[in-house]
Amino acid sequence: MTDEFNNIDEIEASVGQELGVTDWQTITQEQINDFAEVTGDLQWIHTKPLKAKFGPFGTTIAHGFLVLSLAPKMLEDTYVVKSAKMGVNYGLNRVRFTAPVPVNSEVRARVTLKSFEKMDNARGKGARLVVSLAFELKESKRPACVADLVFLIYE
Repeated sequence: MTDEFNNIDEIEASVGQELGVTDWQTITQEQINDFAEVTGDLQWIHTKPLKAKFGPFGTTIAHGFLVLSLAPKMLEDTYVVKSAKMGVNYGLNRVRFTAPVPVNSEVRARVTLKSFEKMDNARGKGARLVVSLAFELKESKRPACVADLVFLIYE
């Protein structure tokens, strides 16, 4: 379910609050292989199921950056600012890969608005948001990844 905010003033009131939780998404071997091909990270722990079977996790695991790359879609699935004409990824303040994601595991993101700062510059009126994501791993007490994403919204 997506939370809807009409404008940046409305979302500002949500600082410190959870904006939503996404649906579970299965991480497949095909997804892992595609990510490996695009990034050139072909390490066996990700792409060689037979070899990985005898490795430390008993199976292949997703790249940490693959999990992190799900952030834009997961943010889109949790909230929207209707007045936004444009959103720009600005960076990351903090990222930790805290648990391996075995192939065919399910992940979801718990999204919290950490901070909000209004902006008014040559690009227009907007805001800088820091959003915390905890990528939860089904049937695990530890998240797979925690990250603070910084992005700009322009109205």
